[in-house]
Amino acid sequence: MSSDLWSFATTLYARPGVEGACLRLQQQGADVCLLLCAAWLQQQNVACRPERVKALGAICEPWQQQVVTPIRQLRQRWREAAAHNDALKALREQIKALELQAERELLKRLEETTTSWPTGGAEGDWLTAIAGQHDRDALQTLRVAATHT
Repeated sequence: MSSDLWSFATTLYARPGVEGACLRLQQQGADVCLLLCAAWLQQQNVACRPERVKALGAICEPWQQQVVTPIRQLRQRWREAAAHNDALKALREQIKALELQAERELLKRLEETTTSWPTGGAEGDWLTAIAGQHDRDALQTLRVAATHT
């Protein structure tokens, strides 16, 4: 694959409208790291197959539940208090960095899983397979932005 997943994900996430689309999808229960991986696989023309979707989910789900989500919840709980307390604000920034590091590790694990999957077999729609019936407008935002990344 021509670009590593982390570079692709950070570039895609920075494109106009993508952060908002990802956050809407996350609020609906979608896994943003998995969506970014799906967009990357689609761009790389990796065939979307049910067993591959399942393999990615098996990597994401426990990491999200045990690592990323608890860190994110702590960061979110401190939002209001940190606005009025400089020490807590600094700690919250460290937690935010830790959350990003945990997401980067997850993307690395997802990429490692996909390295043996051949490119050039653009069958199936990765974003639909991963997100199902979540916000179609948000998914379209990701699709369009990914084609320009």
